[in-house]
Amino acid sequence: MISRARSFLRAQVSGDIMNCQQAIEYIHSLLKFGIKPGLERIAALCEALGNPQDKLKFVHVAGTNGKGSTSTMIANILIQSGFSVGLYTSPYVTDFRERIMFNGSMIEKDDLAFCVEKVKSAADSLNGIEITEFEFLTAVAFVYYEIKKCDFVVLEVGLGGRFDATNVIKAPLVSVITAISLDHTAILGDTVEQIAFEKCGIIKEKGLAVTYIRQDEKALRVIADTCKSKKVPLIKPDESLLKIFGETLEGTYAEYDSVSFLLPLAGKHMVYNACSAIEAIKALKNCGIAISENAVKKGIESSVMPARCELISKDPIIILDGGHNEDCANALSAFIERHLQNKKIVMLSSMMADKDYEAYLSIVARFADKFIATKADVPRALASAELAGCAAKFCPETEWIENPGDAAEYARKYVDENTALVVCGSFYLAGEVRDLLLSF
Repeated sequence: MISRARSFLRAQVSGDIMNCQQAIEYIHSLLKFGIKPGLERIAALCEALGNPQDKLKFVHVAGTNGKGSTSTMIANILIQSGFSVGLYTSPYVTDFRERIMFNGSMIEKDDLAFCVEKVKSAADSLNGIEITEFEFLTAVAFVYYEIKKCDFVVLEVGLGGRFDATNVIKAPLVSVITAISLDHTAILGDTVEQIAFEKCGIIKEKGLAVTYIRQDEKALRVIADTCKSKKVPLIKPDESLLKIFGETLEGTYAEYDSVSFLLPLAGKHMVYNACSAIEAIKALKNCGIAISENAVKKGIESSVMPARCELISKDPIIILDGGHNEDCANALSAFIERHLQNKKIVMLSSMMADKDYEAYLSIVARFADKFIATKADVPRALASAELAGCAAKFCPETEWIENPGDAAEYARKYVDENTALVVCGSFYLAGEVRDLLLSF
């Protein structure tokens, strides 16, 4: 816990000292300001806080898919090397504090409240500048990591890259661009090239850049051109150095560049993300940072994340996956084809109305013998009846149940030794039903 007197803030923050729940509610209240690309507001906020981000060393991670797992693996390798490490990611699944991690643990409740009060005091001094939720939380993370004296912070981009609040930082030690595909097209552009351009905004002079082993060719050209213009070396994992020895529902045994590991994140795409993480670590080693091969192995093997093709139960088989775009659908369908081909599939799903849910369902719902649509408890969620109507194009046996908990209980009745339950389509849904699924 942060060892500072809470009374320090009484002179700066009007009213009573917040508790953790009040701090989270305050952060969520800033959603009313929406998503506003641009760095001027976060820059002003950080300036009012004394620019804590300038006192930290970063690995900055952008991309459409794989940001969270790649960031987690990089952070865990650094932790295994004995460093104090911050990890800033989104979304969370079951606890808001998952977004701000330190040495593998969530930010303490009192520490979150402390940092929120400090950032609120700074934001209130900005004379009418409206700070968005993500900008505010990013500043909270910077304040926390400065107080914790982190050796490194692995910083995941929220949306895009060029105008994302996290990009207020100076040149990171390494910029990582994970797999790029179409998503958030209304904000980032409707071509892979446009989206890649936005993601490449995190690449800065005097740093190093790492990309995904199977990066889209059009995206790769944009990344390469950006690195060339900024005189930044670009590192792409060498697939000839990758060997996959075996896959199970629980993970994959593989080797990359002589480092063998048992990755507890299922699916080949996770192994590809591990390659990016290893190359990012090699880039740090080239900067003179001491990291052993054993730390790389242990870091990868300790990387567990909820709702990423997560095996909730082995008997009966229950899989939870929060991915929501076309690439995520392809990864999940490949997982089902490899591991559940002899099972009937009951599929439970909720999706956001602003996503290309038909493209997702066209890939995933065809595996379902029974599809149950529900609606996560967020304003953006698609009505369950509408989701069921779309899914019916790909799965004849389709139903809808509005409440996610009721839908999960209903779906469980159909699961036995011959039938698997796959819950997919939204991290919001995953967060609502994960504990219930674990109780099954």
